[in-house]
Amino acid sequence: MTERMPALSLAAGPGRRTQTLELIADIERRGFSGIYCPSFGDAMGLCLSIAHTTNQIQFGTSIQPIYLQHPAALATSASYLHEIAKGRFRLGVGVTHGPVLRRLGVETGKPLSDMREYVGTMRAAAESAGGLPPVVLATLRDKMLGLAVEIGDGAVWANASRSRMAHSLALVPGDRRSAGFSIGNMIPTVIDDDINAARARNRKTLQGYVALPNYRNYWVDAGYEAEMTAVIAGLEARDSEAVQAAMSDRWLDDCTLSGSAIQVRDGIEAWFDAGVTAPIVVPSSTSGGQAKAFAELFDAFS
Repeated sequence: MTERMPALSLAAGPGRRTQTLELIADIERRGFSGIYCPSFGDAMGLCLSIAHTTNQIQFGTSIQPIYLQHPAALATSASYLHEIAKGRFRLGVGVTHGPVLRRLGVETGKPLSDMREYVGTMRAAAESAGGLPPVVLATLRDKMLGLAVEIGDGAVWANASRSRMAHSLALVPGDRRSAGFSIGNMIPTVIDDDINAARARNRKTLQGYVALPNYRNYWVDAGYEAEMTAVIAGLEARDSEAVQAAMSDRWLDDCTLSGSAIQVRDGIEAWFDAGVTAPIVVPSSTSGGQAKAFAELFDAFS
């Protein structure tokens, strides 16, 4: 079993929030390296619960959308969490996905300039609120990573290609990495001895992501132009089966983990070896919901 324990992604959906609180204590007790909360649900609220129910584990938002809250308000909440968690909290911020913002009627500008201004306003507001925790920028392509290096304390990807990480991490100066600049990636993970069933579940998870132009552009840069061209054809034809068929095993295995417990543990080791300091497992199951996925993950690391 790996001695380098991954972090886990945890969300608290309606109807299972109390159950999620029970998971928090179990995650810390089992020695996982962190808990990071995605934008689904109330990430900051869940982080407050983590701060109150844990003692040692690091935790944070893997992405808190910048367009949904004034930066001064977020700075105040983040400063409070930073203090009561005694330095264990990290604030991950990102621009989130275009379709989500359009559905909410949120107007945006240019992601890079908006992020620069948002983080700057947060830092200024936090001066009188007790200071900010480490700020981690949700990134994908080179320009946002460059901004994370310039104004942040870390970068976090979602569904990154492992084969692309050497290119990406070459853009992070060695002195920043040695000073603790964090490198995270959220990795969709399904544990099942039937690797084809596990892959099928991960394909469903990523089907929404391949519909987003920014992700397709990233994966083209990562060497998957043929797959993304086929995805576009399937989307234009409104043929979901064609879209899934375009998501090759080679591409899928580069940005997700599928298969037996041993295969998944080996995959996490490979992500550590690629330079990711915080692999964040996003568990799903072929035979149940979040509770079943976490039970399978706990078994794999017991």
